[in-house]
Amino acid sequence: MLVNAGFWSSLTCHKRSPMMKDMKSVTSLAEAENFIFSTLGSSIRLATPLGLGKPNQLLNSIYERVARTPEVSLKIFTALSLDFAKPQSDMEERFLGPFYKRHFGEDYPHLRYLADLHSNKVPKNIQIHEFYFQAGTLLKCELAQQAYISLNYTHVAKAIVDHDINVIIQMVALSPDGRKISLSCNPDLTLDVVDLYKKSQKPLLIVGVVHPDLPYLGGDAEVDSDFFDLLVHSREVTHKLFAVPRVSVDEAEHMIGFYASQLVVDSGTLQIGIGSLSDALVNSMILRQKNNSLYQRIFTEIWKGCPLAPEGVLQSGVLKEGLYGTSEMLMDGFMHLRKAGVLKREIFDHEESAKRYLHGAFYLGSSGFYEWLRSLSKEDYEGLSMTRVSKVNDLYDPHELALRKQRKNARFFNTCMSVTLLGAAASDTTETGLVVSGVGGQYNFVAMAQELEEARSILMLRSTRLKNKKMLSNIVDVHGNATIPRHLRDVVITEYGIAFLRGASDEQVIQRLIEIADSEFQEELVDIAQKHGKLSRSYKIPNYAKQNSLKKVKEFIGSYKNEKAFALFPFGSDFTEDEIRVGRALTKLKDQNAGALVRFLLKSFSVSPQKYQAELKRMNLHQVNSVKERLYQKLLLGALKE
Repeated sequence: MLVNAGFWSSLTCHKRSPMMKDMKSVTSLAEAENFIFSTLGSSIRLATPLGLGKPNQLLNSIYERVARTPEVSLKIFTALSLDFAKPQSDMEERFLGPFYKRHFGEDYPHLRYLADLHSNKVPKNIQIHEFYFQAGTLLKCELAQQAYISLNYTHVAKAIVDHDINVIIQMVALSPDGRKISLSCNPDLTLDVVDLYKKSQKPLLIVGVVHPDLPYLGGDAEVDSDFFDLLVHSREVTHKLFAVPRVSVDEAEHMIGFYASQLVVDSGTLQIGIGSLSDALVNSMILRQKNNSLYQRIFTEIWKGCPLAPEGVLQSGVLKEGLYGTSEMLMDGFMHLRKAGVLKREIFDHEESAKRYLHGAFYLGSSGFYEWLRSLSKEDYEGLSMTRVSKVNDLYDPHELALRKQRKNARFFNTCMSVTLLGAAASDTTETGLVVSGVGGQYNFVAMAQELEEARSILMLRSTRLKNKKMLSNIVDVHGNATIPRHLRDVVITEYGIAFLRGASDEQVIQRLIEIADSEFQEELVDIAQKHGKLSRSYKIPNYAKQNSLKKVKEFIGSYKNEKAFALFPFGSDFTEDEIRVGRALTKLKDQNAGALVRFLLKSFSVSPQKYQAELKRMNLHQVNSVKERLYQKLLLGALKE
């Protein structure tokens, strides 16, 4: 691996601080804990990576020790603290309990500070600041909401310096010969933070905790062992890595993904996130690559009777030259695209003096994704570089001109919660100010799309959502907390089409967004825009947009069922077939009123339990020993039949 010697020396210069000592290696978490407290004293200001890179066991030890010691203070600065939802009922426990044990392991170390946050019981001598939440999990947590810090991803490193953090604690991977260490899943902020601390001449303790299963990756993530002040290589660290369960993709999401796939240009650049909409996009891109005749047929059918995009914008051909990926987050989708021969365009990284097909700042995904990273072929390994977020999420780099040329025909795909009629987007915060997730890097990529030649920012969202059993539109007149301002509006996609907003007048933007909204809400949106004088009184919704209904979307996607173009689990599932059937039945039962539950009960009397023995056994309801279990069994049978 060729590297810039000056770059590496800049990273290790933090060792010259009087607080820092020669790299120390320990073999127990208790030794590491004692070293940190003896070095830092009574004020610990701790940063730990977002997502996968948290060494939960050591963090728990530090948190619990401070919680027992009021005279010691602890500040934790992080993001994306991962956990899985606790079952809220006996039925959920029967379903999720066995799955959790199988998927996450029986010894997964839950973050203690996260549990205290959820119960609003964090000790007064401890502060916890996050800049990105696991989506939707902390809406009801007052402490987390009040301590949240809203930051662009590329501004976080500076904030860490401003908060005077004095220790970074990070999970790492050790090379087979023990001479090198990989920051692996999280070089994103660590590299930038260390550079800033060197420049400011502030002391900083860096602690690495080796996990034996963490994939060893190269590129900028690979550092010498003396990068750290303390390296923990303990047999206590054996728990499974946090693997995100693979999700299902419904008809509306598949439709959005298919529309989005038409905007990808051969020999271009790709950024995508995680979740069902990203899976839908990747599924359609692979369909375009591997079964182009079917893709072309769907492409033709989907635009029948509708106006196409501006000439040259929509693409449906095979990606012969392929794509180069540059994404703050790497996830399963990039693995699937690499395997399918889509992710193959290489650029020359001047800083690393190497060819790369993919740059990422952090990664998070399924257990299969981690296994792929652990077993990369020589070619796949050498072409993938984990690097600093400042290199991925913006252009302000010593090699900016090269970055601009390399990121040609860039397509930056992100999701959002709602879009206003004037093109502003809300992606992280509710109307009342409650934070759902965070800004993260979305603003970075949206702004970059305006800076790069022939680049586009594409925001994807479902046109509607359910709230308290009521259908609401995600195309709205206003939203009090916009993540993306209207002046950066570009492309918006729902299950009903694509709205091209860049350079359009306010009236054109309103018209185009109304035409991809659900028809149930279109007239109301027209009335609002006309009332405020932003839409001509003569405007009429065109015929091709008047039939925007979920029923038609389901019919369209369903018409390709036999050709397996749009599978419920396009990339497999971590649930068994029995669990998928049970899960769908439980979804039917959830939040039903008394009348609906009675209907399921009545239906169950016409069902033989023998027909669903596998499903009943999975829920431990094949043999019932109480009235409650008999009721559960009957409800489940009724839902399974339906």
